[in-house]
Amino acid sequence: MKRFVYLILALSSVAPGACAQDWVDHLNVGVYGNFFRLSDGDFNLAGVGARVSVNFAPAAQLEAESGYDFEQTLTQGFTNTATGSVTIQRTNVRLLDGMFGPKLQTNKGSVRLFVTAKGGFLHFNVSHSPATVSTFTGSFRELRANNVDGVFYPGGGAEAFWGPIGLRLDIGDEIFFDNGPHNNLRVAFGPTIRF
Repeated sequence: MKRFVYLILALSSVAPGACAQDWVDHLNVGVYGNFFRLSDGDFNLAGVGARVSVNFAPAAQLEAESGYDFEQTLTQGFTNTATGSVTIQRTNVRLLDGMFGPKLQTNKGSVRLFVTAKGGFLHFNVSHSPATVSTFTGSFRELRANNVDGVFYPGGGAEAFWGPIGLRLDIGDEIFFDNGPHNNLRVAFGPTIRF
């Protein structure tokens, strides 16, 4: 019993120092779930992605990420009819993006705030069946003709770490360029590990 008490005392004296250790991260790896509000068509997409960040200065990282947004359903209500009918159909729109750029962050503590500016691409995959050509996907005619667009993503967020494990929240404007800029809200949340 005496050995057990000594072990607990020894661990309790070491544990606060280990938890308070200022982790030096050279590499961050994370996954995320994201929400993408497509302004063209006025609907929401959700998906998953992954990112890798490499430090080149204590408060600066270069970051690469890619995400995929799954096909969603769209609900439309018509209030000008006596029955108030609702139509549910598939959007047939999926998105793949890839971005790269710097991330500037606060350097101290277990909670870090950051800003980022990334460039890259956004690939629209718009498939359609003959039944939906004249309805919903007809409004995406330009996206089907030219389905890869340049992207600029200014954003920011916060990371909270418990040792090497953390959670990250990003929010920003994923702007794609197709006959002018198109602003789209993007929110991403997920775990990250620092090495």
